[in-house]
Amino acid sequence: MGTAEVYRTFGEVSARGTSPVYEDWAVGLSEDAEVLGLVDTLPRSRRQPNLVFGCARLLGVPVEAWSQVRDWFVAHWDLVASEALTRTTQTNEAGRCATLLPVLAGVDGPVALLEVGASAGLCLYPDRYSYRYVDGADEVRVDPVDGPSAVELTCRVDDLARVPRRLPDVVWRAGIDLHPLDITDPDDAAWLDALVWPEHDDRRARLAAAVSVVAAEPPLLVAGDLLDALPGLVAQAPAGATLVVQHSAVLTYVDLAVRERFATRVRELGAVWLSNEGVGVLPQVAETLPPGTDVGGRFVVAQDGVAVALAEQHGRGFARLR
Repeated sequence: MGTAEVYRTFGEVSARGTSPVYEDWAVGLSEDAEVLGLVDTLPRSRRQPNLVFGCARLLGVPVEAWSQVRDWFVAHWDLVASEALTRTTQTNEAGRCATLLPVLAGVDGPVALLEVGASAGLCLYPDRYSYRYVDGADEVRVDPVDGPSAVELTCRVDDLARVPRRLPDVVWRAGIDLHPLDITDPDDAAWLDALVWPEHDDRRARLAAAVSVVAAEPPLLVAGDLLDALPGLVAQAPAGATLVVQHSAVLTYVDLAVRERFATRVRELGAVWLSNEGVGVLPQVAETLPPGTDVGGRFVVAQDGVAVALAEQHGRGFARLR
C-alpha cells in the first residue's frame, strides 16, 4: 500500500472505536499531500503511523485535532524524522497477556516462555498478573498463587466457561528484540509511554504497574535478529519444561519472506507456537480462519499456525473461534 492508504487504513480500521485522536490524525494525514511528502522521505520501514505518531508524542505534540496539530508536524518534522530513524515501534502492552493466557494456560507445564519482539519484556510475566474475564455482569477472576497482583487485566469474553482458572507455571522467561528496552532507563521508559495511544489512560496506568513487577525480577533479554538469535536462546531453556515461543504485533514489521522462515524455524524447534498478529501478517494462519469470519480490526490468536481466537489489539477483548 502507498503511504496515504496505510494511514487511512490505520485510522479507519486500527484506531476507529478505540482512539478518536489517532483516527483523526491518520485520516487527516492521509489527505494532506505536504505531510505525506514529508513522511515519504523516511525509509518505508519507518513510515508506520504508530512510529511517527509515537515520536511526535515523545516530542510533545499537543493532543488536539489534526487541523490544530498539522502545522506542528510540518514545523517539527526534522525532529520527528530524526527520532523515527533511530527508534522502532516497541509497544509493550501487558494487557495482551489476557488474550494469550486462554491458550497458554492449556499448555502442559512447567513452561519455558520465549518472546520474539519482547521490547522490555512485560508480556513475559503472565503468571504475575491478575485477570478479570468479563461477560456482561458476570466475571471470572484469576490471581497469582501468592495473591492479587498490582497489575489487573480486564478482558471481555464471549464464553466464561472456557476462560482459564489457573495461571501457567513459568519457570524460565527470555526475550529477543533488535533493541531491547531497559525499563529502568528514563529514555526507554518515556518511549514506552509515548507509544500508548492518547486516550488510553488505563493502559498508561497498567504500564507503570507492570514496570514495577518486571523491575523486581528482570527477564533475560537478548539483542538480535529474530532468526539469528532464536537457536542460541532456545538452547538456554531448561530441560523438562515445555518451550513456548510467543509474539504479538511483531511480524508485521518484517518482510513476508522472513515471516515464513520464522514460522518454519519455530516448527523445527518443536516448540508450542503462540502468535497474536494482524490477519494479513501470516497468510497460512489466515487460511485456517472459519469461512465468513469477520475479523474487523482485531488480531488473530493462533496456536501452532491454526487460528483459535480473535483478540482486541490491546488485550481488551477475546472471542474463541474453536
